[in-house]
Amino acid sequence: MNQLTLNEIIWQVVALIPEGKVATYGQIAILCGYPSHARYVGTTLKQLPDDSELPWHRVINAKGEIAFPVGSAAFQRQKSLLQTEGIEFNGNKINLSKYRW
Repeated sequence: MNQLTLNEIIWQVVALIPEGKVATYGQIAILCGYPSHARYVGTTLKQLPDDSELPWHRVINAKGEIAFPVGSAAFQRQKSLLQTEGIEFNGNKINLSKYRW
C-alpha cells in the first residue's frame, strides 16, 4: 500500500476548500493530523508551480490576513483572487467568522 506524503495530504485538504471560503494554515495542519505544522503548510504551498490549479489563495493566517507583505505582487494577486470569489476585506483583514471554511 502506498502511503501519502504530508505534502500530498496538505494538497488534498486545500483542494477541498470551497470557493468563497478560506482556511488558516493552522486549520489545514489540524485537518491533516499535524496540528503543530502550520508553518509547514505555508512552505508546502510556496513550492507549488505557478500554473497549479490548487486553490492555494484560500489559505490565510490565523489573524485573517494574507501572509505575503502588504502591497507586494503576491499579496495583490491573492487578494484579487479572493475578492473575485466574493470574499470581502475590511482593510487587509478577512472576517474569519463569516468566511472560514
